[in-house]
Formats: sequence, structure tokens, C-alpha cells
Amino acid sequence: MENNRIAIGLDIGTTKIAAMIGRENEYGKIEVLGIGKAKSLGVKRGVVNNITQTIQSIQQAVEEAENVSGLKIDTVTVGIAGHHIRSIHHSDYITRQDPEEVIDEQDIENLINQVHKLVMLPGEEIIHVLPQEFKVDSQSDVTEPIGMYGGRLEANFHVVVGQVSQIKNIGRCVTSSGLGLSAITLEPLASAEAVLNAEEKEAGVALIDIGGGTTDLAIFKDGIIRHTAVIPFGGNVITEDIKEGFSIIEKQAELLKVKFGSAWPGENKDNEIVSIPGLRGREPKEITLKSLSQVIHARITEIVEQVYVEIKNYGHDTQNGKLIAGIVLTGGGAQVKHLKQLVEYITGMDTRIGYPNEHLAGGSDEALSSPIFATTVGLLMKGLEKLPEEVKEEEVEEAPVFERVEPKEEEIIQEIPVEEEPEMVQKEEVKKKEVKKSFFERFASGLKDFLNEAE
Repeated sequence: MENNRIAIGLDIGTTKIAAMIGRENEYGKIEVLGIGKAKSLGVKRGVVNNITQTIQSIQQAVEEAENVSGLKIDTVTVGIAGHHIRSIHHSDYITRQDPEEVIDEQDIENLINQVHKLVMLPGEEIIHVLPQEFKVDSQSDVTEPIGMYGGRLEANFHVVVGQVSQIKNIGRCVTSSGLGLSAITLEPLASAEAVLNAEEKEAGVALIDIGGGTTDLAIFKDGIIRHTAVIPFGGNVITEDIKEGFSIIEKQAELLKVKFGSAWPGENKDNEIVSIPGLRGREPKEITLKSLSQVIHARITEIVEQVYVEIKNYGHDTQNGKLIAGIVLTGGGAQVKHLKQLVEYITGMDTRIGYPNEHLAGGSDEALSSPIFATTVGLLMKGLEKLPEEVKEEEVEEAPVFERVEPKEEEIIQEIPVEEEPEMVQKEEVKKKEVKKSFFERFASGLKDFLNEAE
């Protein structure tokens, strides 16, 4: 029954676009059925700057994932990042009409909806409203107010804000690729889902996701998201520095960084040299590994210091804000040699590299547990999280049909309609659950209409 519920994560990054199809097995682990990758040509620093090229890259990645899995992709869970994302802290309260009634989910929804009405800067929209601690009447530090009595319900919120135009651009790329949007999620939250465990979130941890165009930060403490930030620098600026510094082409700079790069120049001897072929019959260039590491070290130090400023802004120096579990590094940039040691040296915090293999089923392809796929695995997990609510009732009736089907080919043919069923259920339930939708869910459901009108 569980095995026929399939979700798709689509990571629209600056260097690559990845689509991952998967399902949850009986042990609650993720079984990846197919993955497709394409070079990202229309995205810069996490923001779409060429719609046509981005659509082509999405279609290429999706087609590859479909060919590997033998399944047809209909709807996807997409990640959003970019330098237009910012976060604010806000406190709000509601006065309840009947203090003699216990607090229920509706009260919390009313409070969250009130925060959604906050006036933002022109062109900005609230993406996520994430409640932190609640306060019921005079009782503070309440983590779960449902079931309590009280007249005034108050809460601190972590509010994530982004530019409407950028979200619409991503939506346009996805829908123009012939796909539906099931959800949009902030990328650092997706990466955190894939590489952090509950103990780390409880103790206090900073997740640093070093991508191609941006470095994303998500801070957790007491199991709650406390701070998010997007820094508009990533692995691409390191490649750019190598390219400019040694007067070589981008392809060679990227290869140098990946194969020979290190964040710690002290480990390279002066006589370690790599030879780069010259262009069109020109003499080859000789580059010392020490000078290469110095370029990488300078840029990574700058990125890490900017992230550390954000960690201190959150309040890491205070007694209550201490992040006991330190830092977890993930993303493609986390693969640079000796990065862990450099981050520990700059911040003085314990550091580890985060691999998304904890949630993957045994026997999964080793390449999938690379930090590069942390966001993609996280988006797939977010997509699977949404499924139980949407398909639970319908699935009880459908399940026996699938249990009797034995040949794999038939199973695949039968699976496609199941993806369509939840949509029909969801449309009927919209009226009942409208209040509970986050901005992203409301946005995703209304996006098709908006784009159709625009055409």
C-alpha cells in the first residue's frame, strides 16, 4: 500500500538541476527509483534569469529521471533559494472569544493567518510562517498549546520573506515544463530535513549548505527553526576566482578546484605543480597547488565569515542560544578538501560534513549519498510528507488492486492514475481546509490560473 505512493523532488540550482523520484519503503526509509541531472544554464545565484534555458534544463533532468525509473512525472516539490530571501522575527497574539473552550488547531491557524497579513516591502510576500514558542495568558515557553485553556494566545514567529516575481518565475518554469506544483519549500529547510537528526536540532545546530550560487543557512535549537539566511556566494565564485587568477577557462578552473583544490594552503608543498594545456597550440600553464589553495582559502574564508556573522546575529554567543551540536556542512561546496578544519578554525565550533544517506534505503546508489544531493533528497522527503494526508482515504480502496499486481511493467502502468487521484480528493477538501494552507500551498494551487491568465 505504502509502496505505490510516489513523490518527486526538483532542485533548481545554479550549477545543476536535479529531479529525484522516490517512495517510502516499509521501514520508513526512502527508496530512490530514478534520478536525472542537467546543467543549469538559466539560473544565477539561485534566481532564474533565463526562463527558456531553465525550462530546457528541467525537461532534460525530468526526462532522464523518467527513463531511469520507467515512471511518468506529473507533479513536483520544488525548492526556492536566492539572495532575495530574508527572514524576520515577529510576535503576535489573538484574544479568544471563549476562554472556557480549549485551544485547538483553528486558534493556531487564526494566529498564523494574522501574521500573514503583515505589511511587507513592495513586491515581497511572506513564504513561511514558522511558530516558535507560544504563550497562553501569563504562561510562557509553551511548545504545544493545543488542549490548554486560555483567553490570550501569543507566539513568537520566524517569518521567511521572498520576492513574488522570483517565486512566480520558478512557477512559470515548472508549469511550462509540463509539470504541476505540489509544494514549494525553502531549500535550507529541505537540506536540513535530509542531513540533520532530531538530537542535533534539539541541542542546537547550524546547517550550512554551500551550493553553486548561494550559501544557505538554517539554525535549529530546541527542535525549532530559529534563523534562516541566504548568502549570495557559493562554489561558482571560487571557480571564477581561479579562472581570473590564473587566466584559464572556466571548465579548467572547475576541474582544478574539484581535483586538486584544498581550503588549507599549508598542506601543499611549493614544488607540487599541475600543468594546464594551452588553448589552440599555446604553451601549457603551470600552476602550483599552493597558490591554487591560497585562492580557494581566501574566498571560502570570506563565505564562512559571512555565515558566522549570521550565526552570531542569531545569538550563538548567548548562554541560551549556544549551538551545542555545532555546524553541519553540506551541498556541493562541502566537498572541498580540509573545509571542515577551516570552518572549525574560523568559528571555533564542532563541525561535520552532512550526508543525506541516513534516510535512504539500504542498497541505494552510493552517489546519491553525496552532499550534492542533500537538497534534492530533502525535497523528495517533503513531497512524501504531504502524501499521507492527501491519499489516505482513497488508498484504502485502491490498495488491494496493487497488491494483486505482480509483473513490474503492469505495476508501473497502474501507478500513473494513482498520482491523479489525490488531486481530485484535494480539490474537494479545499473548502474545508482553506484556512490551514500556508502561503506556498495557496500559491502553488493558484499559480496555474495566474500563468494561464498571463498567457
